[in-house]
Amino acid sequence: MKASNSNAEGKYADINGIKMYYEIHGSGYPLVLLHGGGSTIKTTFSAILPELAKTHQVIAVELQAHGHTGDRDAPETFDQDAADVAELLKQLNIPKADIFGFSNGGQTAMVMGMKHADRVNKLIIASAFYSRDAVPEAFWEGFKDPKFSDMPQIYKDEYLKIKDQSGLMNMFKKDAQRMANFKGWTDEEISSIKASSLIVIGDQDLPSPEHVAKMHHLIQNSRLAILPGTHGSYMGEAMSWGSQSKIPLLFVELVNEFLTAG
Repeated sequence: MKASNSNAEGKYADINGIKMYYEIHGSGYPLVLLHGGGSTIKTTFSAILPELAKTHQVIAVELQAHGHTGDRDAPETFDQDAADVAELLKQLNIPKADIFGFSNGGQTAMVMGMKHADRVNKLIIASAFYSRDAVPEAFWEGFKDPKFSDMPQIYKDEYLKIKDQSGLMNMFKKDAQRMANFKGWTDEEISSIKASSLIVIGDQDLPSPEHVAKMHHLIQNSRLAILPGTHGSYMGEAMSWGSQSKIPLLFVELVNEFLTAG
């Protein structure tokens, strides 16, 4: 499935001290898209965004220090990202929206469900985890001395189409710091999510199937899907650009069915 270029005109909003970039595509019930770490709207969602915009008003945002969005003199946190999204919805006069987060965006989506439940209709939590034991120990070892050379080149290239090298290094350092300091959430906190939720991973993803099965049990009103694929390949994320797989189209149908179900 090939990535598509966005035709929407990007806009900016003054959100909690930063200029937040967002795009609006399509029409229908609002669906907010939250990208992964080191990513942009394009690298995470461009393969499926046009399909989602056929049936939803898609509001795709770029979070603190990512893509077109500005930075603040403070570390990135999932709490702050969620507060920024909630404030954007307030400014757009959108009382509630469906929230779809991938990877680090999925962690932000979880915080939306825990701390900004009044703004959330349904949640899609894709390739995300809530505790450190969800992923191999080697993952955390990499954040003790993070190397810029380990950042996927496609993320670097896409960011540099928007801003300069200093912005890229700033994003890399802040993303790495956030994950190095990641404490996660307790079972009790995750079980406080009341929104109807769809939890999705690939069968060769970063979070383990056992972890997301536990999350599924903790979030009472949730569904679980484990699809063939790696971290985001099932939705056509940038690392799988050029793939001829039809799985992303299947994933869009899965999302649409979940969001339209009563």
